[in-house]
Amino acid sequence: MSSRWYPVYQRGNPQLRIFLPNFWMKLIKPRDNQPANVVNFKVSMQMSKLDVKNYLEKMYKVPVSNVQTHIQMGKLFLLHHSSFHVNLWYVMLPKTEKFVFPNLFPEEKIDKEEEDIKQLETLKKEYDGIVKRHKNRPGVPSWFGI
Repeated sequence: MSSRWYPVYQRGNPQLRIFLPNFWMKLIKPRDNQPANVVNFKVSMQMSKLDVKNYLEKMYKVPVSNVQTHIQMGKLFLLHHSSFHVNLWYVMLPKTEKFVFPNLFPEEKIDKEEEDIKQLETLKKEYDGIVKRHKNRPGVPSWFGI
């Protein structure tokens, strides 16, 4: 499965090597509504159903009940008149498990941005007050007088 070349083991050689898989998985948000226990992944073409199941169970400790695949044609490159294929995997979790797609833009950040905008407005008002106080002093910067 792996196309990487690792150095041969030699006695006394420290074993500080990490063997990483040669494939990738990308969690994608589905276009259509799906059951709560179905998760979609884009996966490299070299992976099999067993690889996907073992990867999720061993690395992330996610119980997987079923894995289905759908091979989809990828983007078409007009320059070379070639395209690539993409594996779409539908991973079914047990009915007791539910997957919720992570919320990348929580409401807390929006509230914090609103507070920052209010603080900026108050600072602008204070600055305008300082400028108005020193407008009869031409040629002297506003920060000079107290």
